[in-house]
Amino acid sequence: LLMTLFFNRLQYTPPTMVSLSPIIVVAAAACLLSPCSSFQAAQTIRTSTLSRQQYTPLFSKDEMSNVDEYRNGVTEFLSNFMQRTPEEAGENVDPLGNIDFSAPKVGKMTLEKLAASLDAELYEKEWFVTGNVNPKYFDDDFQFQDPDVKLTGIEDYARGVKKIFRQDSRAEIISCVVNTTTPNTITVTWRLSGGVNIGPGLDIKPYICYTDFTVDEVSGLVVFQEDRFDIPGWDILLSALFPFLIGKITAPPAPPVEPRVVKMPVEEKKLFGIF
Repeated sequence: LLMTLFFNRLQYTPPTMVSLSPIIVVAAAACLLSPCSSFQAAQTIRTSTLSRQQYTPLFSKDEMSNVDEYRNGVTEFLSNFMQRTPEEAGENVDPLGNIDFSAPKVGKMTLEKLAASLDAELYEKEWFVTGNVNPKYFDDDFQFQDPDVKLTGIEDYARGVKKIFRQDSRAEIISCVVNTTTPNTITVTWRLSGGVNIGPGLDIKPYICYTDFTVDEVSGLVVFQEDRFDIPGWDILLSALFPFLIGKITAPPAPPVEPRVVKMPVEEKKLFGIF
């Protein structure tokens, strides 16, 4: 019955839902099929090898307060089952303490140059899964929204990403270009792989994501982010829970990403300073 409810939910999911949404559904199924009281059963569905001590502690509501709004009850319930990271379980160590979220914003530039700059930064930092963002590109009122959660602020986004993704996850950037069909938009194509930190944890089959950054015409800063993906939510769910179905009933994993040489654009003032 529980699995039927989840499949019904996925069946009516809008095609533009962001990449975190199927992951949350996968994690929900993992929590229900393999509760924390049965660690051995959790291992049978290829969960991460965490000890009971590592995954039993739950985040309090205060620790999840970076979310502005939970848009459905399932997601709000699952917020109670987020694992503590090793840093958070130890001393008062901020896992993103190296980021200055109050740093000055970058000056306005062309969309082409901004896309090239984001390409270089994302290729190196993979902040879609690490949370290691560069705040200078984002407006103070930056928003992230999907069918499950809504939040405001690049810091809250970064901390949310840091918590939900296992830190051996990858966001391998394939391209970052100006969108030719949607105004003031930069589209990033990337390959997601790794796992999530909800309940006992769960591996995610590699698949392709598309991130659309909406850029403000006046400030030149990113004001909104939305993610899309190339396989349906039910495929992600089945592949995670029953990996022997991958390539048979579900799609095969996304192919490896070819390495690229990505360089940060040269600042104009430095270029003219040469002459």
